[in-house]
Amino acid sequence: MEGNKNKPRVLLVFGAPGSGKTTFSENFAKKFGLAYYDLDELSGLDFTRKNLMTILELIARTKQTLIIEGGLRTEKQRNEIRNLLRQANYEPSLIWIQTDVATIRKRLKARFKNVARAKEVYEEAVKEMEAPVESEKPIILSGKHTFETQTRHVITGLAESSDAR
Repeated sequence: MEGNKNKPRVLLVFGAPGSGKTTFSENFAKKFGLAYYDLDELSGLDFTRKNLMTILELIARTKQTLIIEGGLRTEKQRNEIRNLLRQANYEPSLIWIQTDVATIRKRLKARFKNVARAKEVYEEAVKEMEAPVESEKPIILSGKHTFETQTRHVITGLAESSDAR
């Protein structure tokens, strides 16, 4: 799961809450022995965006292949993280996990065991979420497909993006 010979790879995973980001990211990291970081989880510890970027700079010094989830809802946030990682000589790839709204609501309701809280979390997240622009060249996954299918799709997308360079 390496980038080209000179650059480690980083997978930036984003999507709506309940789309399957964490499940995919944790399983992919485990399968390939990759370091996995959830920036939203760190934000929950009252880290500012500036603190998160400092932490990410320190993580990037490891030169490990990484999976990063969270902190990627807007194009501006994704560009900020991509630029920091490119300066650290990483090769970033964006993975966008999409799932239908009914499935997301069902997952959030099960997670929070409270319909009002599930609705609040979903609406808060999607009001600021921006779909990737074409130049971001996202690898798009269904959050309802099996992990094996998602993995094949990611590997194929990464190979195609490497071939295009």
